[in-house]
Amino acid sequence: MSRLRVLYVDHTAQLSGGELALSRLIPALREAVDPLVVVGEEGPFVDHLEDLGIPVTVVPLSSTTRDVRKERLVNPLIAGRHLRSVLRYALHLRRLITTANVDLVHTNSLKSGFYGCLAARLAGVPSVWHLRDRLAADYLPRPAILAVQTALALLPSRVICNSEATLATLPKRLRARAAVVPSPLSGSDEDGRSPADRRSAVAGIGRGSALTVGMVGRFAPWKGQRESVRAFGRAELPDGSRLLLVGSAMFGEDDYEKEVRAEVGALGLEDRVEFLGHVRDVFAVLRSMDVLVHASTVPEPFGQVLVEGMAAGVPVVATEGGGPSEIVTNGVNGLLYPAGDVDRLVELLERLSGDIELRKRLSDNGLRRARDFTSEAIGPLVVALYEDLTAARRGAA
Repeated sequence: MSRLRVLYVDHTAQLSGGELALSRLIPALREAVDPLVVVGEEGPFVDHLEDLGIPVTVVPLSSTTRDVRKERLVNPLIAGRHLRSVLRYALHLRRLITTANVDLVHTNSLKSGFYGCLAARLAGVPSVWHLRDRLAADYLPRPAILAVQTALALLPSRVICNSEATLATLPKRLRARAAVVPSPLSGSDEDGRSPADRRSAVAGIGRGSALTVGMVGRFAPWKGQRESVRAFGRAELPDGSRLLLVGSAMFGEDDYEKEVRAEVGALGLEDRVEFLGHVRDVFAVLRSMDVLVHASTVPEPFGQVLVEGMAAGVPVVATEGGGPSEIVTNGVNGLLYPAGDVDRLVELLERLSGDIELRKRLSDNGLRRARDFTSEAIGPLVVALYEDLTAARRGAA
């Protein structure tokens, strides 16, 4: 089959989880796809794509539409205010789809799903809405859920969900047009090692050694940095143990990062907790950790960082529910605990600190589990979906 010209659409140029996932997916499709990425602003995501050699263009999206917070969509007047901006942007994309001879449009976020799939429908080409968010009341306001469900029913040709947990939040009538495709790992880390080449990070560590606990993710209240700080402060760990907080505040959540820093100060942990901010080589930081903590207080749609931790050979601890319960088998390749249960997280940190054999077993099994998320495993699933859609279009023509 000839190569497909695919337009990938995202509203933001912040380098958040969904954007990192897309930057890892596109190289996995290189044998079948000629990509073009469109984003609504300048920013780190644009630079990241250019560094990877992926063509990207910025088509400015109104900042009031691009940056509106999901919490504000509980007000229908605020949601309706953005319709004109969305329609104008969709018409602009329709022209781009036509002039660039695009075969298929793949949208990468909730916001871009609205105007990207609308543009594809106006241009007469198939589209994929990549759903990376659970459509549940603990994750999105009810008006936003209803708006997305309606758009999903009307606009895209198919829906890709990043987990079974995300799929389960779709109305049953929409699930027949949806497929579950996990986010892939990058083909190699900064040292050029593929996931299959990595080895356990636990070997050679002695009992009673200082424990380096890490957490990776943007600062947001539901991500649970504050809960991790509290658990680390209460756990009885060897002298010299430390907590690394990797990531920064995005999307207007700077106040939460300040609250976490204040919590560190209130607990007297300034010399034991390090704020590393955004890091370019996440695998290098992961390999410096003895335990990776995932602490989301509501079910995570997928849990990309858990797969990265496993691929780096780091034992992982994660909250139950959502994507993490699909990635982690409790006691086999990681440990699970109830979301928000600081007491249980304290127990698990102390247990891992004193049980080197458990950490080694979790690390080894985690490495094996990570192979299920390589680009070689995930790429063909997406290509097959693309080919089905474009073949159906050719048949209809």
